[in-house]
Amino acid sequence: MKVMTIYAHPADTITNCGGTLARHADVGDEVVALILTHGGRIHANRYAEEWRKDAPDAAIAGAGLDDIVAFKKGELQRAADIVGISRVITLDRDDRDAALHDELVETVAEQIAAERPDVIICDYPQNPVMAANTHTVATTTVLAALGRAGAYLRNLDGRAEYHVKQVFLTSLPVFPTDGLSLFGVRNDVFVDITPVVGRKVAAMDCFDSQGYSGLFARKLIESANGEAGRAAGVNFAEGFYRLYNETHAVLPVTPAAMADDPLTRHVSYSRINLRAEYPIAE
Repeated sequence: MKVMTIYAHPADTITNCGGTLARHADVGDEVVALILTHGGRIHANRYAEEWRKDAPDAAIAGAGLDDIVAFKKGELQRAADIVGISRVITLDRDDRDAALHDELVETVAEQIAAERPDVIICDYPQNPVMAANTHTVATTTVLAALGRAGAYLRNLDGRAEYHVKQVFLTSLPVFPTDGLSLFGVRNDVFVDITPVVGRKVAAMDCFDSQGYSGLFARKLIESANGEAGRAAGVNFAEGFYRLYNETHAVLPVTPAAMADDPLTRHVSYSRINLRAEYPIAE
C-alpha cells in the first residue's frame, strides 16, 4: 500500500497521523508527505518569543523568511525520518492563503497522479465558510484535486486519470463510540498507535520552533490520542473519518473488536504513563 498525506503546514502530518504513518512504515508501506505551505509565519514561537527577551539573539530575532522556512524544513525532515516517511514534498505556498487557487489545485492533482497513492490522509474540512482556517482551505484544495486527477485524459493532458481507493480525514473533533451519537457524525476508524507512541513523541519533539516540543507534545498525545484511545479501547489511538463507502464480501468486524472486553478494557488502556516513559530531555 502507498499512503500519501496532504496537509497545510509542516507539523500537521505528524500531529494528526504520525503514529499511523509509523505503523504503515513498519509493515513496509510507502509513505509520502505533501506539504502545501512553508509554514514560515504560523506557530513562529521560536522567533516571537526571542523578541520578548531583554537581550534577544540577533540571529534568531533577525531571521528572514528563508531562514525560518529552512529551519522548519529541517525539523520536518527529522520528524519524517523518525516515523518512516520516505519522501517529503514541499510546495512552499504562503501560509496565509485563504482561498481556493486553481493553479494549486492543478499542482496537487498532478502530484496525486504522479505518486498514485492508494490512500490519502488530510484534514476534515471543519467549516467551509471559515476562510481564515488554512486547514479547511487545504482540504478543499485536495478534494478539488481528487476530482481533477480523476478527469485527466492522456491524449488531452499527457497523463492518465487516477482515482485513490480511500481518503481518511483527520481532526474531526468527535469521538463517540456508536453511530447514533450526534446523528452518526463520528470518527469511524481508529488506529492503535500505542506500539509507536514513543516515536510520535520524539517526532513532535522535533518541532521546537513551534513550541511543540516537550510539554505540549506530551499534553497533545495524552489528551487527543488518549481520548481517541479511550474510544477505541487502547492506550493511544488516532481517529479517522472515511470519505468513501467501502464494500466487503461479508460484514466486517475487526479482530480487535472480537477480542475486546468492555468490562476490563478501561484498566488495560490506562496503564501507560506517557511522561514517565518518555521524559522531556533536559
